[in-house]
Amino acid sequence: MATVTSARLRWGALVWLLTLQFFVLETVAEARYAAPYSRIDDVISALGAADSPGRALMNASFVVQAALILGGALLLGPGLRGAAGRAATLLLGAAALGTLLVGVFPLDGNGTVHAIGAVLYFVGGGLGLIALAYAVRPRSEALGTAVVLLGIVATGATIFFLAGVTAYLGEGGTERVAAYPLPIALALTGVVLAVTAGRGDRPSAGAELRAERAEQEARRAEQARARDAALEAAAQRSDGPDIDPDDPWAPTPRR
Repeated sequence: MATVTSARLRWGALVWLLTLQFFVLETVAEARYAAPYSRIDDVISALGAADSPGRALMNASFVVQAALILGGALLLGPGLRGAAGRAATLLLGAAALGTLLVGVFPLDGNGTVHAIGAVLYFVGGGLGLIALAYAVRPRSEALGTAVVLLGIVATGATIFFLAGVTAYLGEGGTERVAAYPLPIALALTGVVLAVTAGRGDRPSAGAELRAERAEQEARRAEQARARDAALEAAAQRSDGPDIDPDDPWAPTPRR
């Protein structure tokens, strides 16, 4: 995070932490839903449809969520080094765009645009977390491991949801397994990056251990090469000079 100031880091962490607002407003919208609602059988977007009393709240949550995802990515993006960092920023930007489309075009409004937005969110979110995990792992190996696991879960659930394989968890349950990991992982990433802000570019304990092991292996390999060279030189000295038996001027070998 050398290219990110401490103030920018704190703001980026706070923005991603606020993505947890989605769970709060979803719960409120669900509580206001007149008909029986099941998180297993009913999709999230039903809470933003015209027959939902909490539709304005739910759709506003989608729009705010889009701003939070993109805002955190832009604030923290310069500190995410390498190709993984750039990929994470782009994929999370796609997820933010998808969330915006879902909020602006409800399920019973423009269904095509709503579906495109949902796909952008699911695919961009899951793959974005996997890229983000590799970008933050040099800073915290534990964080990288947690984020990549959440990304794999989200990506796997997305495949099942888009393929219609929802019999086990239900349509709403499968969708939530695909959707929920993103705000959880972003909030976790924001907290860890803020807490470890003072560490600078110092590698994680796991990275330090791997570097130490690599250094020890290189040292042992160099010692082995030096030992082999010394043994080879000693063997050549013990053999003495090569004597041509047909050379009359050659010294007589000792008996």
